[in-house]
Amino acid sequence: MQLFMNLSEESQQLDQAPFPLKLDFHAPKGRYKIIHQALILPDLNAPLHYFNFSTLIGQPNVPMLRNDSAIQTTALDTVSTLATISPHMVGHAHHYSLEKDCQLRDDYYQFADEALLTGQVPKFKLNRKDDELSFDFDIELQPLLSQFSKLRIGLFDHWSLMCHCQGQLKYKDQHYEIDQFGAFEYARSVNVPYLPLHFFTYQVINLSNQRQLLLSHIRNGFNQIVQSRLYLKNFSQSTVELFDDYVYFRVHRVYPKVTTPNGQEMYLPRMFEWCFETNKKKIIIQCESRGDFKFGLAAGFVGSFSYQVQIDDETEEGSSGYCEYIDCRPLKWQEKDETEKLQQQIMQIAPCALKK
Repeated sequence: MQLFMNLSEESQQLDQAPFPLKLDFHAPKGRYKIIHQALILPDLNAPLHYFNFSTLIGQPNVPMLRNDSAIQTTALDTVSTLATISPHMVGHAHHYSLEKDCQLRDDYYQFADEALLTGQVPKFKLNRKDDELSFDFDIELQPLLSQFSKLRIGLFDHWSLMCHCQGQLKYKDQHYEIDQFGAFEYARSVNVPYLPLHFFTYQVINLSNQRQLLLSHIRNGFNQIVQSRLYLKNFSQSTVELFDDYVYFRVHRVYPKVTTPNGQEMYLPRMFEWCFETNKKKIIIQCESRGDFKFGLAAGFVGSFSYQVQIDDETEEGSSGYCEYIDCRPLKWQEKDETEKLQQQIMQIAPCALKK
C-alpha cells in the first residue's frame, strides 16, 4: 500500500489546471481494461431526493470495488450498471457480458437494451427505457474539475466534473422534470493483480448559490487512511478549493449489520460527520442517513441523507445529499470503539494514516 501511495499523486496539480483539459474519455482499450462512468444528481425534490446512474466495465482486483456476485463469465467481460433514486426499487442493478450484450465506443455506450450514453466531453445524452425507472437527459459538463487520483505511471485515473443536467425522469407512473447541477465522473484503470483498498465513502452535496461539495474517504484493510478529501466548487465564481489535510470523517451511529450478495458483513452509517478546520477556514458537515441504501455500487451501496453544513460563519440545511458507502474491512475494524480508534491512530506510522 505504501508503494501504491508513493507512486501517485499528480491530482493536486491537475485540480488547478485550466479547462478545457485533454481528458482521456474512452471505452476499454489497450491496457485500460476497467472503465467507470457515473452521473450523480443530489438535491432532487421528494420523493426522488437523488439520482444515480453508474457503470463499471470489468471487475477490478480491489476488495471495495469488486462485486463477485455480478460475474457471470469472466471478470473483464462483466459490465455492471446501477440506476437509482430514493424510493424503493427492485430493478436498479443489472449485469451483462461485454462481448455478448454491449456495444462500446468512445462516443457510444449501449448497455444491452437497458441504457444508452452518447457524446463526448463536454456534452452527452443519457437515456433509459424501463417499466420502473426511465429517463432522457441532456448533460453539459462545466469547467470545474476534481482529479481524485492520477498515478504517475498511468495505472489509474479518476476525475469528476460539475455538470448541468436537463430532461425528464419517470418513476413507475409519475413524471418529473429535471433541471439540476450534478457531477459527471469517469475513471479508467489497468487490471492490476491486487490493491488492498477496503473502505470507501463518497458523498455529494449541492449547496446554495451554485456551489457543490464533494467528500471522499478511503482506507486499506489495516484501517489506515489512504485518502481523506473535501472539494468545494463554486460555479458562479468558477473556483474549486481542495482540502486534503485535517479532513476527518467519523461515523457515530450505524444500522444493524447487513450481509451483501458477496457474503461481506457490513455496517451502514446512520449518523456521521465531516470536519475540516484550520486557523483560516472551517467546514463541518453533520449528516443523517435516510436509510434508502441500495446494493450494486461496486461492492457496496448508494443512498441519501439529510445534512447541516457550516462553512465558516454560514450555515445551511438540506434533505438530499448523495452517498456511496462500501466497507469491506474485517469486522474487528468496523466494530472498534472510540478508545480503540484513538489507540490505533497513535500506533499508525504511515504519514497518510495520521488523519483520523
